[in-house]
Parts: sequence; structure tokens; C-alpha cells
Amino acid sequence: MKSIFRSITNHRQTNRRTFSDTAEEAYKFVRDRGLDHAVEREKNLRPLLNIKNLIRSEPSKSIPISVITTQKDSLRVPLRPIEFIRSYTSVFQEYLPGGIGIQPHITLTPEILNLDDEEQLVYGSLPQDYVESMVPEFPDYFRVIESKSRGCSGVLELVCWSNEHSVSVLEKKAKAVVKVGYTKGSAIAFPMKFSNGFVVDKKMKKWFDDWQKLPYISPYENALHLSATSDESDKWAAAVLHEILNLFVSKKVEKDAILHLGEVMGLRSRFKRVLHNHPGIFYLSSKLRTHTVVLRDGYKRGMLVESNELVTSRNRYMKLMSKVKKENNAVSSRKREDKGKVEGEVCDTDVKGENEDVSGSDVEDEGEEDVVDEDEDEDDDDEEVVQNQSRKRGRGNLSPRAGRRSFENSGSREKPHSGRRGGRRNSEKSGSEEKPRGRRNKIKLMTEKNSQM
Repeated sequence: MKSIFRSITNHRQTNRRTFSDTAEEAYKFVRDRGLDHAVEREKNLRPLLNIKNLIRSEPSKSIPISVITTQKDSLRVPLRPIEFIRSYTSVFQEYLPGGIGIQPHITLTPEILNLDDEEQLVYGSLPQDYVESMVPEFPDYFRVIESKSRGCSGVLELVCWSNEHSVSVLEKKAKAVVKVGYTKGSAIAFPMKFSNGFVVDKKMKKWFDDWQKLPYISPYENALHLSATSDESDKWAAAVLHEILNLFVSKKVEKDAILHLGEVMGLRSRFKRVLHNHPGIFYLSSKLRTHTVVLRDGYKRGMLVESNELVTSRNRYMKLMSKVKKENNAVSSRKREDKGKVEGEVCDTDVKGENEDVSGSDVEDEGEEDVVDEDEDEDDDDEEVVQNQSRKRGRGNLSPRAGRRSFENSGSREKPHSGRRGGRRNSEKSGSEEKPRGRRNKIKLMTEKNSQM
């Protein structure tokens, strides 16, 4: 089996210093908001596509919710399946088929089916079944052999080496930029960009400058003979990782997947070292409860620099997902507004009821029948009543309406009681004051009677 690396004839051994020996203590991680957003905006996209593909593979184009529940881990659904399904109503439809005791079934909406048709056209030019469709067409380059590894159906083998195709992305850019022409083994500087707030001291900057001036070893060359702690080995491992990330459409991949691939290639420890030593080339995001390696020069202001049909298809899916989210937020805001209106109407009704209680007590007082006891016509009693009434007038009107007016004019910051409790207190006060108002009417009638006598 041919290696993916081409052997190097010149075996160079160096004893250069490394990043860990110079500036590791000055390294402080700083987040990049743009790249974090690039990772976070694809939240729930993978499980949604997994469920979509599962439903599409069924002859009936629908599955019971129990099937999604049993395959929750393999589908990578982060929530309860039923909650996840109901979170994206423009993607999934829930219905109950005929019969008693039948579980809810899930099917796809017309909108998501249209996007799926467009996606299948893209995969027609980028087939996922490349082992059956592409490999047989290039027998001089590839072939599939049986694997001794457990759980592996086969291994893709490189039949012969091609210098024409073993050119890295950085080498292609260097050839396009350099007018004189790029010679293999020359120094190629990696594009670097640090997060806002990342501090590069003089010692670290000097190490980066010296590191960039080292000869560029192609990622398709085998440099495993170099010391794993040397700067040359560090730059070669960075070239390998840079080329791998460029092969991904999204220019990012989970850290665990990269380290697993590095273990197969015998570069796991070197990949870990590169990810730590070069924050200006590779960004490590901790969003979505995992670590994602992002190629910095693949993004500009949080967006992919190079786009293609597959990226466009994914963006359409995410747009549909965000549309549902905005609709749910709009519904929630309307519910809050309606709730506030209802509470406001309840408060207005309570205040209105309170006013009606007060005015009702006045009407009862005004319409109260005047009863005159003819036995109480002595002058001494009349004078005593008049004196008591005069003293009460000097203290102020104690009726509920007058009490409210005096409160409003007093300038006090305390608020009167509102609602049912306040109405009850006002009614109780008004009931206690009915007697003086009746006695005033009695005095008036008795005075008229005395004047007639």
C-alpha cells in the first residue's frame, strides 16, 4: 500500500528551539466572536439533516416518532425527539394515522422537500458513494482493499503517485503570487490572523517570524523522520493540518475527528502541538458543547471566503430553520402583549368597580328615606345634635368621596387601595357614615316643623 506521503530523500535533523521552550507561558487564549458565530449558526443543522435523510429513505416518506427516539444518539438529537420535531414546524409535520393506539408519525413539509431536491442535484456532481461511482473509473490511481480492522468494510488504497495532483493549496497560491516562480522547498509563510485582544509579545513575535522563514515541506511529503519537537516538524505538521481543513467544505471540523485521523496517520501528538502553538492559523472554538477546529484564512468576518453549491444548500436549510425561530419568537411576543392587555383591562375593571362602589353608596345615602321620630322634639336634644354636627364639620367631611378628594389634594406619595379589598373598605366606611347624613336630614325637617309651629 502506497503512503499518502512521498518519501523525502534528504533527511534533515535539526536542534532548533520550539514554541513551547520560548513563549508558552505568555500564551493566553482569546475568543473570536466571528468564528464562534460561524460554528454556532449551524447548531442543530446536522441532527435536522440526519432526521430528514432518515424520513426520506423510508418508502412511505414518514416514520413513527418512536423510531427517532430509539436512534436518538446516532442521529445526534440534542433534545427529546418530540420537542426537537416541534421546534421546526416548517421542516417536519406531525400527524396521527388511522387506527387506535397508533403513535404519532413524522413527515416532511413541501418546503424541505424542495430543498432536498436541490441538495440531491448538488450531490450528483459530488457523489457520496464515490467508492462505487468514482473509484472504478480511475483504476490507475485508486482501489479498495479489504481491511483487517474491526468494523471497517474496506480501505482506499493509492495505486500510484502523481506529482501533478500532490500540490497543496499554499503551494498553488505561492506559484500564483511569485512572479519569478516558486521553487520547491522555499519558505512559504502561513497566513496568520489573531483574535482581537490577543497579545503577542516580542519573544513570541520573533519566534513566529523565524518560524515563517523555515523551508516549507509539502504536506504530501513524508517528514516523519524529523524530530517531533523541532520547528521544521512543527511547520510540516501545520502544513498537513492546513491541507486537511482545506478539503472540508466548511473549512472546520471537530477536534476529536482531527485527532482520530492524526492517530491513524501517526501524527496525533504533532496535531495537538500545532493546535496549541499556532492560534493565528487555527482557531479552537468551544461552542456547541464541543471543540471545533476552524481554519482562520478560510473565513473573513465570520463568513466563508470560498463558497460552493453545497455551502449554498446548507445556508438555505439554516435560513429555513431561522425562519421558524423568528416565527416562534413573534408568537411569543404577541402572547406577552395579549397577556399585558388582559392584565390592563382587569386593572381598569377593578378601578371602575371601586368607583361604582363609592358612587353607589352616595346614591343610597341620597335616596334614603327620612324617618322622623315625633317623640324627639325637645329643644335641648336639637341643640345638642346641632353642636355635635358643627364639631364634625370642623374636622372635615368624612364621606368616601370627600376622603378621596382630600387624598388627591394632599400631595402624599402613598397610593390608595385598589381592587376588591379597597372597594370593600370604601363600602365599609360609607356604611359607617350613613347615620350622620340621616341625622342632618332629620335636623332639617325638625327645623322646618318648629318654624311652622
